[in-house]
Amino acid sequence: MKFIFCLAFFSLFLITINAQNGFQKEVDEIVKRNDSLWDSSRETIVFTGSSSIRFWKDVQERFPEQHILNSGFGGSQTADLLYHLESLVLRYKPKKVFVYEGDNDIFSKKRPKEVIQTIQTIIQLIKKENLNTTIILISAKPSIARWRLRGKYKRLNRKLEKLTLTDANLFYANVWDIMLNGRKVKKDIFVNDGLHMNTKGYELWYQKIKQHID
Repeated sequence: MKFIFCLAFFSLFLITINAQNGFQKEVDEIVKRNDSLWDSSRETIVFTGSSSIRFWKDVQERFPEQHILNSGFGGSQTADLLYHLESLVLRYKPKKVFVYEGDNDIFSKKRPKEVIQTIQTIIQLIKKENLNTTIILISAKPSIARWRLRGKYKRLNRKLEKLTLTDANLFYANVWDIMLNGRKVKKDIFVNDGLHMNTKGYELWYQKIKQHID
């Protein structure tokens, strides 16, 4: 166990050295907002990751009986989440964490294996704070804009699902399949850029995510 934590901190050290800290202003704003919303007396659920989380504006309204904080920051990759993990996730001592990362990594030509290694470090650091924290890894989503990369996203998703089999408190939320119409991505669930979802797209996510809320 000590070896695992040492490996996690070493990975964090390397990523910190190489991180492009272009998200600091946005992260500061997210923290300021979430600090004003956080009720430390209630069990907290944190949704974090890239823009698919950031633009889920009504996630709290969809789960009104839960205390939810949205710490998504647009354009982020797994290394960025790791770099800002303390500010965006750990400070709120969550009972559950939903993570959506990997979409931008693959688009930036990172290998699925590299993404998984960083996610493993994120998991280890969350578990270090509280071994009983439940972590739900949301699969990479299909999109019109990045459909040509579907093979790499599917490989990443297989690795994400396999990773969740290693711990009873790890779960996999498969949003890939519900966003398809046969073998093609549904086109009416996206805004004009073909990447980000509209209300109809988030309704599909809600149907899948709610299985992991209670």
